[in-house]
Amino acid sequence: MKSFSTLQIALGASLIVHAAVLTVRIVDPEGFNRVFQDTPLEVILVNARSNEKPQRAQAIAQATLAGGGEAEKGRATSPLPPSALTQVGDAAEDAQQKIDAMQEQQMLMLSNLKRTLAAMPPPDPRQVNTSPEAASQEEKRRQLVKILAEIEKRINEENARPKKRYISPATREEVYAVYYDTLRRKIEDRGTTHFPQVAGRKMYGELTMIVTVNHDGRVLDTEIVETSGNLTLDRRAALIARSAAPFGSFNQAMRSRADQIVVVSRFKFTREDTLETKLTSR
Repeated sequence: MKSFSTLQIALGASLIVHAAVLTVRIVDPEGFNRVFQDTPLEVILVNARSNEKPQRAQAIAQATLAGGGEAEKGRATSPLPPSALTQVGDAAEDAQQKIDAMQEQQMLMLSNLKRTLAAMPPPDPRQVNTSPEAASQEEKRRQLVKILAEIEKRINEENARPKKRYISPATREEVYAVYYDTLRRKIEDRGTTHFPQVAGRKMYGELTMIVTVNHDGRVLDTEIVETSGNLTLDRRAALIARSAAPFGSFNQAMRSRADQIVVVSRFKFTREDTLETKLTSR
């Protein structure tokens, strides 16, 4: 140490102190590490907010959002819209029953309103301006007439639209089952006779299609909701469904419930060069 000057010793001590300071991290270790972790968050839009912040965020949102809705089931990871298949099958059968029940309630409400209005005494213009009771009665009459007009307007709008009936494995009415069986056989025969092929090579695969049939047996629309992976095969399948029509007019029992039927069916072009179709609810 005697060989070093005072200045050299001071410089050496300064370097040691600075090196020690630079190696010390006076921060929250977990928070510091989290900065360097590869944890990207997606940016999403929300239409609701809460006063509670999430403990572990899954996305960057425009508002504080913790829980609520179907958060416990997890967040949707696909950017695609909900599949059309969720609107048919057994779910559509249940929805149809709810619609029927609501229509019955609507007609019952309409009948009750008409009876209530018919039971009310006829208005007397002279008493309306002098009697508070008569004025209240007339105001009640106006409200009932307004509600009656709204219900009748809604019923007329519903009657103007074609009534659709979804056919699925849960459909129990015999008339629809018999009609579907005829439809299925005609489509299968058509598909087997005109089996799809390109350049002499036959195409095989499976797809799911929604076929809308009018009351006169015509096919109004076809929609591929689950592709076979081969767009040419999908188009040929739709053409087969359309060309197999007409399937015959609805009988009286069917027509009383529906103007159109919507069939969700699985098309399978097999290695035996035949077309097989099957109702599906998914």
